[in-house]
Amino acid sequence: MRRSRPVARGPIKVSLEEEIAHLRGLELKGLRARWLSVTGQEAPPHLSRHLLFAIVAYSIQAEALGDLDAETLRLLKKIGSARSGTEVVPLTDAFDQRRRELLPGTTLTREWNGQTHQVMVVKEGFAWEASTYDSLSRIAYAITGTKWNGPRFFGLRDKRPDEVKQ
Repeated sequence: MRRSRPVARGPIKVSLEEEIAHLRGLELKGLRARWLSVTGQEAPPHLSRHLLFAIVAYSIQAEALGDLDAETLRLLKKIGSARSGTEVVPLTDAFDQRRRELLPGTTLTREWNGQTHQVMVVKEGFAWEASTYDSLSRIAYAITGTKWNGPRFFGLRDKRPDEVKQ
Protein backbone atom coordinates (compact mmCIF):
# COMPACT_ATOMS: atom_id res chain seq x y z
CA MET A 1 0.00 0.00 0.00
CA ARG A 2 1.23 3.43 -0.89
CA ARG A 3 1.58 6.07 1.77
CA SER A 4 0.03 9.40 1.12
CA ARG A 5 2.15 12.46 1.51
CA PRO A 6 1.02 15.44 3.49
CA VAL A 7 -0.32 18.14 1.25
CA ALA A 8 2.01 21.12 1.04
CA ARG A 9 0.24 24.23 2.13
CA GLY A 10 1.06 27.75 1.05
CA PRO A 11 1.88 30.41 3.58
CA ILE A 12 -0.99 31.26 5.85
CA LYS A 13 -1.95 34.90 5.59
CA VAL A 14 -2.45 36.39 9.01
CA SER A 15 -4.20 39.70 9.46
CA LEU A 16 -2.36 42.61 10.97
CA GLU A 17 -4.67 42.56 13.98
CA GLU A 18 -3.98 38.87 14.56
CA GLU A 19 -0.24 39.41 14.28
CA ILE A 20 -0.29 42.24 16.84
CA ALA A 21 -2.48 40.14 19.16
CA HIS A 22 0.03 37.31 18.86
CA LEU A 23 2.88 39.68 19.74
CA ARG A 24 1.06 40.75 22.91
CA GLY A 25 1.17 37.18 24.16
CA LEU A 26 4.90 36.69 23.59
CA GLU A 27 7.39 36.70 26.42
CA LEU A 28 10.67 38.61 26.17
CA LYS A 29 12.46 35.69 24.46
CA GLY A 30 9.71 35.38 21.84
CA LEU A 31 9.76 39.13 21.14
CA ARG A 32 13.53 38.99 20.69
CA ALA A 33 13.09 36.18 18.17
CA ARG A 34 10.39 38.15 16.33
CA TRP A 35 12.66 41.24 16.34
CA LEU A 36 15.35 39.14 14.64
CA SER A 37 12.91 37.92 11.98
CA VAL A 38 11.62 41.46 11.30
CA THR A 39 14.89 43.40 11.35
CA GLY A 40 17.48 40.74 10.57
CA GLN A 41 19.47 41.83 13.62
CA GLU A 42 19.64 40.84 17.26
CA ALA A 43 17.52 42.99 19.57
CA PRO A 44 19.48 45.37 21.80
CA PRO A 45 19.82 43.67 25.20
CA HIS A 46 18.73 46.73 27.18
CA LEU A 47 15.25 47.00 25.64
CA SER A 48 12.38 46.02 27.89
CA ARG A 49 9.54 43.73 26.78
CA HIS A 50 7.24 46.75 26.42
CA LEU A 51 9.63 48.58 24.09
CA LEU A 52 10.39 45.46 22.07
CA PHE A 53 6.67 44.90 21.57
CA ALA A 54 6.10 48.51 20.50
CA ILE A 55 8.98 48.57 18.04
CA VAL A 56 8.22 45.19 16.48
CA ALA A 57 4.51 46.04 16.22
CA TYR A 58 5.36 49.37 14.58
CA SER A 59 7.73 47.65 12.12
CA ILE A 60 5.10 45.10 11.12
CA GLN A 61 2.47 47.83 10.65
CA ALA A 62 4.88 50.02 8.66
CA GLU A 63 5.70 47.06 6.40
CA ALA A 64 2.02 46.33 5.81
CA LEU A 65 0.62 49.87 5.62
CA GLY A 66 3.61 52.02 4.75
CA ASP A 67 5.94 53.98 6.96
CA LEU A 68 5.89 57.65 7.85
CA ASP A 69 6.36 60.10 5.01
CA ALA A 70 9.72 61.84 4.57
CA GLU A 71 8.43 65.16 5.90
CA THR A 72 7.27 63.58 9.17
CA LEU A 73 10.55 61.69 9.58
CA ARG A 74 12.50 64.95 9.14
CA LEU A 75 10.33 66.63 11.77
CA LEU A 76 10.86 63.79 14.24
CA LYS A 77 14.64 63.98 13.73
CA LYS A 78 14.56 67.73 14.39
CA ILE A 79 12.46 67.21 17.51
CA GLY A 80 14.88 64.54 18.70
CA SER A 81 17.81 66.91 18.37
CA ALA A 82 16.04 69.86 20.04
CA ARG A 83 17.63 71.01 23.28
CA SER A 84 14.38 72.05 24.93
CA GLY A 85 10.62 71.99 24.60
CA THR A 86 10.62 75.63 23.57
CA GLU A 87 12.55 74.68 20.42
CA VAL A 88 9.97 72.00 19.60
CA VAL A 89 6.84 74.20 19.68
CA PRO A 90 7.63 76.27 16.55
CA LEU A 91 8.56 73.09 14.66
CA THR A 92 5.29 71.36 15.43
CA ASP A 93 3.23 74.51 14.82
CA ALA A 94 4.72 74.91 11.34
CA PHE A 95 4.19 71.22 10.61
CA ASP A 96 0.56 71.40 11.75
CA GLN A 97 -0.04 74.45 9.54
CA ARG A 98 1.21 72.57 6.47
CA ARG A 99 -1.01 69.62 7.33
CA ARG A 100 -4.09 71.88 7.34
CA GLU A 101 -3.70 72.60 3.64
CA LEU A 102 -6.54 70.78 1.93
CA LEU A 103 -5.89 68.82 -1.24
CA PRO A 104 -8.42 68.60 -4.06
CA GLY A 105 -10.69 65.62 -3.53
CA THR A 106 -10.89 66.05 0.23
CA THR A 107 -14.44 65.92 1.54
CA LEU A 108 -15.49 67.92 4.58
CA THR A 109 -18.65 66.94 6.42
CA ARG A 110 -20.64 68.98 8.92
CA GLU A 111 -24.02 68.38 10.47
CA TRP A 112 -26.12 71.48 11.04
CA ASN A 113 -29.69 71.49 12.40
CA GLY A 114 -30.06 67.79 11.73
CA GLN A 115 -28.90 67.99 8.12
CA THR A 116 -25.55 66.66 6.90
CA HIS A 117 -23.60 68.94 4.56
CA GLN A 118 -20.67 67.71 2.47
CA VAL A 119 -18.17 70.03 0.84
CA MET A 120 -15.53 68.83 -1.59
CA VAL A 121 -12.22 70.60 -2.03
CA VAL A 122 -11.68 71.33 -5.72
CA LYS A 123 -8.92 73.10 -7.63
CA GLU A 124 -11.01 76.29 -7.85
CA GLY A 125 -12.05 76.32 -4.17
CA PHE A 126 -14.90 74.36 -2.60
CA ALA A 127 -17.91 72.64 -4.15
CA TRP A 128 -21.18 72.48 -2.24
CA GLU A 129 -24.67 71.78 -3.59
CA ALA A 130 -23.68 72.11 -7.27
CA SER A 131 -21.95 75.48 -6.75
CA THR A 132 -18.30 76.42 -6.34
CA TYR A 133 -17.25 78.82 -3.58
CA ASP A 134 -13.92 80.52 -3.01
CA SER A 135 -14.06 80.15 0.79
CA LEU A 136 -15.44 77.87 3.45
CA SER A 137 -16.78 80.91 5.28
CA ARG A 138 -19.18 81.64 2.41
CA ILE A 139 -20.45 78.06 2.54
CA ALA A 140 -20.84 78.26 6.32
CA TYR A 141 -22.86 81.46 5.85
CA ALA A 142 -25.03 79.80 3.18
CA ILE A 143 -25.71 76.89 5.54
CA THR A 144 -26.34 78.84 8.75
CA GLY A 145 -27.41 82.30 7.60
CA THR A 146 -24.86 83.83 10.00
CA LYS A 147 -21.20 84.76 9.70
CA TRP A 148 -18.84 81.96 10.65
CA ASN A 149 -15.15 81.31 10.34
CA GLY A 150 -15.39 78.59 7.66
CA PRO A 151 -12.42 76.46 8.77
CA ARG A 152 -13.70 76.56 12.35
CA PHE A 153 -17.24 75.68 11.24
CA PHE A 154 -15.92 72.59 9.45
CA GLY A 155 -13.67 71.59 12.37
CA LEU A 156 -10.35 72.52 10.80
CA ARG A 157 -9.19 74.89 13.52
CA ASP A 158 -7.85 73.82 16.85
CA LYS A 159 -10.19 74.46 19.71
CA ARG A 160 -8.52 76.53 22.36
CA PRO A 161 -8.66 75.16 25.87
CA ASP A 162 -10.78 77.17 28.27
CA GLU A 163 -8.83 79.41 30.55
CA VAL A 164 -8.28 77.98 33.98
CA LYS A 165 -10.79 79.57 36.33
CA GLN A 166 -9.60 80.11 39.88
